[in-house]
Amino acid sequence: MSNINLIFLIVSVLLCLSILATIISARVGMPLLLVFLGIGMLAGEDGIGGLNFQDFEVAYLIGHLALAIILLDGGMRTRMKTFRVGLKPALSLATLGVVVTSGLTGLLAMLIFELSLLQGMLIGAIVGSTDAAAVFSMLGGKGVHLNERVSATLEIESGTNDPMAIFLTITFITLLMNPGDDWYSSLILFAEQFGIGLPIGILGGWLFAHTLKRLDLATGLYPLLVTGVGLCIFAGANMLGGSGFLAIYLAGLMIGNSGSRHLLHILPVHDGLAWLSQIGLFLILGLLVTPHEMLAIAWPATFLALGLIFVARPIAVVLCLKPFFHFSWRELGFISWVGLRGAVPIVLAIFPIIAGVESASLLFNMAFYVVLISLLIQGSSLPWVAKWLKVEVPMATAPCHRMPLGIFPENDYEAFMYTVKEDTVQGVELRRLHFPSGARVGALFRDHQLIHPSGSTRLQVNDVLCIIGRDADVPILNKLFNQEPLPFKQQARSFFGYFTLDGSAPLKDVAALYGLVISPDQTHLTLDQFLSQRFGGHPVVGDRMEWNGIQWVVNEVEGDRITKVGLRLI
Repeated sequence: MSNINLIFLIVSVLLCLSILATIISARVGMPLLLVFLGIGMLAGEDGIGGLNFQDFEVAYLIGHLALAIILLDGGMRTRMKTFRVGLKPALSLATLGVVVTSGLTGLLAMLIFELSLLQGMLIGAIVGSTDAAAVFSMLGGKGVHLNERVSATLEIESGTNDPMAIFLTITFITLLMNPGDDWYSSLILFAEQFGIGLPIGILGGWLFAHTLKRLDLATGLYPLLVTGVGLCIFAGANMLGGSGFLAIYLAGLMIGNSGSRHLLHILPVHDGLAWLSQIGLFLILGLLVTPHEMLAIAWPATFLALGLIFVARPIAVVLCLKPFFHFSWRELGFISWVGLRGAVPIVLAIFPIIAGVESASLLFNMAFYVVLISLLIQGSSLPWVAKWLKVEVPMATAPCHRMPLGIFPENDYEAFMYTVKEDTVQGVELRRLHFPSGARVGALFRDHQLIHPSGSTRLQVNDVLCIIGRDADVPILNKLFNQEPLPFKQQARSFFGYFTLDGSAPLKDVAALYGLVISPDQTHLTLDQFLSQRFGGHPVVGDRMEWNGIQWVVNEVEGDRITKVGLRLI
């Protein structure tokens, strides 16, 4: 009994320390995942805790479970509309990009560590994929607001590239253990990973999403049910030979985009489960490593990590994206930099140990060291690199709080909260505000008191308005309560320009107004059509091009249609 209580005490103390360390991490700019790893290493046999944990099979089990929960949560928070601009480039990076990155990194490892070709390729395969936990954590917690094309590509890539990494890792382990095997069985494995995981994830998620809308359960049971179904899909896909990681990510995507009113109760709980999974996973991985063993390979592993960051990943990104998709060099540079390594490479590095591959401990230590360098260099500098490469777009106005009302199973009404700021609608009577059709003022709070507003009520600074409406009303409400402080407004004007044109304006009229030269076959185009062609047919806010001494910046889009264009004089 005392041993059980000791285990509970150790686990709870480590959990509390990890959570409290996030405060320090936010202040010093250190990646959270690196903090969790560091606490695990401090608690390990070379740290002050002195815990000797070397059970790789338990770590393998916990790693798979934690990654499944993280991918399920990430899928539920990925909006389907991002696939409009991010699916094709992300799939290119998740397949060909992983192969190129793994191959180049494997060659570097072979030369640096004097390994055989297969051993080098194995370490390349282990560290070749980006990590969903690391990418979701960095993009969600660093306050970096990227344009939709870049953020969508990174999110989808990190959620879908695990099957290729697993396929390559298992292939090279098999070839090392059984040199006589051919590549035919490996190609079948690759086809099974995608061919089975893809339909199971989509179909399973779609069926459950429709079932979820018809269920009437206690509030606390919905998150548990989603977790259970997600893990069923994960395990089922694995048992059939497919990729459980791909399946559970796609299932989460289908559930999160179903519009179910129960998501109001599901998403907050799963946010906590995802954090718990990340903390537990990285603590276990930190305990698993023996730091003094990594000192022997510190310098060569550093060169390998730098080669991966500055050579292999950028080459793979350029080869996969530049010839086929519309990405600027700045965007390509940032996508290259966010090739974060995290839990996935460390979990994959356990595969050779369980399989009994020669020098497996060396491969594990190398993978762990590469992850540390990646989180330390790339994770810590992500906000600075985003600003330096100018891939950020100004934050759009948004409700300070929003909450579904849970009235309808689909297209539900929500409560949107807006705070009246200076230089917005203060002093304006409520009757003079042009609300979207169907949206109504639900409540007005002033000086911490709920007041009963009428049409003649004049708004004051710091009033909080609760507006009942639907998701489609948000863009109009955001414009109405443009509540960004003056410095943010000036930043937006500096980014988009002080002059704005309608995307439906005839190009010939714009050319005549600004003295531009266009070809005869362009006279029938609108400004939207002309710019959309230049941006590959899928424009996003922040896209820009220079033409006749003017920088044309996409200000607003609806689907693939540009509605507002900003002009900046160069």
